[in-house]
Amino acid sequence: MNKSKFNIMRFIPSGIPCLLIVLLIFTYIGSVMGVPQMLNTIMKTAHDLLLNTVFYLMGICVVTGAIGRLFVEFGVVKLLENLLRPLMRPLFNLPGVASLGAVMTFLSDNPAIISLSQDKRFCSYFKTYQYISLTNFGTAFGMGLLVIVFMVGHGFYAEPFIGLAGACCGCIVSTRLMQHFVLKVHPEYAEQTAGKQEELAEEETAVKEESLFIRILNSLLDGGRTGVDVGIAIIPGVLIISTFVMILTFGPSAEGYTGGAYEGVELLPWLANKADVVFHYLFGFNDPHLVAFPITALGAVGAALSLIPSFVTQGWADGNAIAVFTAIGMCWSGYLSTHTAMLDSLGYRELTPKAIGAHTVGGIVAAIVAHWIYLLYCLF
Repeated sequence: MNKSKFNIMRFIPSGIPCLLIVLLIFTYIGSVMGVPQMLNTIMKTAHDLLLNTVFYLMGICVVTGAIGRLFVEFGVVKLLENLLRPLMRPLFNLPGVASLGAVMTFLSDNPAIISLSQDKRFCSYFKTYQYISLTNFGTAFGMGLLVIVFMVGHGFYAEPFIGLAGACCGCIVSTRLMQHFVLKVHPEYAEQTAGKQEELAEEETAVKEESLFIRILNSLLDGGRTGVDVGIAIIPGVLIISTFVMILTFGPSAEGYTGGAYEGVELLPWLANKADVVFHYLFGFNDPHLVAFPITALGAVGAALSLIPSFVTQGWADGNAIAVFTAIGMCWSGYLSTHTAMLDSLGYRELTPKAIGAHTVGGIVAAIVAHWIYLLYCLF
């Protein structure tokens, strides 16, 4: 009996606050919308997101995944790596081979940097503090190709590339800030090498027995299959996070609360209005609803992208907003949900708060830079 009571008491400190917070949130939303309307809106919004957003994103993932694998197969990634190597040391304080991590995460997602970091020969080029900062460096380019293609697909052409420039600036800030934080806590990491001192042998290109057609076909199909996996992986983030954020962002329909999709209580715009000066002058946002994108991007950039069609339809998203969204979406790209796992896999879990802090600053810098570059672009 005592043991049973002890086990129950162990969960009370966390269980009661969790229950109260959930009840408070749904009580507030239900009191504004009505409980039946709230439940119907949640289900219909999630259903519409699944059919009209997730499958669209999955389609993009399949196409970009196929293109990415094709680039790997025929040496385009290696070419890009060699072109970017001279920029690594002066901009990011990283060895040239780190450029491969930027290219791979840009073509796929944040965790691509982990597979590279497990290679001992790859690690041997890095001091330990540089090796740890790969988490911030790789995350800043995660799903970059998907984000850019998505924005272009909605009729914006120059703006996504302005956002890419902003994301690069945010990556510089995040990576170097993380290196500073690590050295402040562990100064010995400045001279300690992350991996064994081994020469990185040149990759031997295996003689392909397959014909050119088969190589192309295999690359496209294997890359497309990877895209399907990514598309499935973003479903929880899009349905859960986006539905919740949309309910807090949008207002009632013209007929009031009917239980239809995309109705909400407009809490986030109300809060954003209280800090309108910050978002207007730093990011150039002309509508408080736009703050929902960076908030959602904290957890999942795929979920954040699902907001864009509604923003465009409502007339809230202009060219500046798209540039800022691209920058902050790429730079943050769901880092709150990936940094812990990535640093844990590298063996430096205790440095997670510092990585998150550095990347938060980097994302804000990326958005500000994209905003000012867009203003300069509009002058010419």
